Amino acid sequence: MDSYTPPTNALAPRAGLGFRRELIPALRQAVPQSIDFFEVAPENWAGMGGKAGRDFRAFTERYPFVCHGLSLSLGGPGPLDEILLRRTRDFMRTHGITLFTEHLSWCADDSHLYDLLPIPMTEEAVRYTSERIARAQDILGMRIGVENTSTYIAPPGAEMTEPEFVRAVVEQADCLLHLDVNNIYVNSRNFGFDPHAYLAQLPLERTCYVHVAGHYVEDDGLVIDTHGSDVIDPVWQLLQAAYARMGHPVPTCLERDFNIPDLQTLTQEVAHIAHLQQQAFGQSKPSRSAQRQKVA
Repeated sequence: MDSYTPPTNALAPRAGLGFRRELIPALRQAVPQSIDFFEVAPENWAGMGGKAGRDFRAFTERYPFVCHGLSLSLGGPGPLDEILLRRTRDFMRTHGITLFTEHLSWCADDSHLYDLLPIPMTEEAVRYTSERIARAQDILGMRIGVENTSTYIAPPGAEMTEPEFVRAVVEQADCLLHLDVNNIYVNSRNFGFDPHAYLAQLPLERTCYVHVAGHYVEDDGLVIDTHGSDVIDPVWQLLQAAYARMGHPVPTCLERDFNIPDLQTLTQEVAHIAHLQQQAFGQSKPSRSAQRQKVA
């Protein structure tokens, strides 16, 4: 890939929502003005036919979409899934999607493990993961964003801190950062660190995309990144701090995967994202036709 340049999707602030089948009937009636774009996992939609496929195509023809992958296992021991990458590339081209992100984690060996596991934070892991990201970028023909993840165990043998590891991978792979502020908050509660200090160590100048979500607190205090509840104030505050440090507006998506409320309730949180963007960057919201052209 060429040397780093600022993310091209940083042209205007915008707020989005994960595209869920449960929401299609309400969205078909009207897409609220607060929702500028939608996010999908290509694994769930590529090759989809029938009525679901037609419904999806009707939306991608009218609104910007972003792809967020679930199963590439960028840091995993198994071979990189180049078949999935080519399928994703073709899916994105078909639907005019030009931004792809994935988790900085591993989730497969001989088969998929259906969990996002932490990568050992070593120099060897930096080289290994960076090479796989670079290969993924070559196949997709674009820089991708890699997401900081929520973790529940500290991998042994660490040679650096987690933000140092994230920075090293992003710089060596020459990729972009997908920032998840809820994941930072979850990890800060579970491992006892200052989330704002963590945030300050990330390569935020490379941020291409942001996630915000809710979580669940177990009876013993363990915080689980469920995407199944409302966003809480400390996470909103962390998002504000991230915007203040970035220096450029970034598309931000509300994740809600469980206990999904009605569209009106979700829209209130999406509108709050837009409000924080307006406060941070002072830019007016672009028209939807302009958004369709600008999402990178």
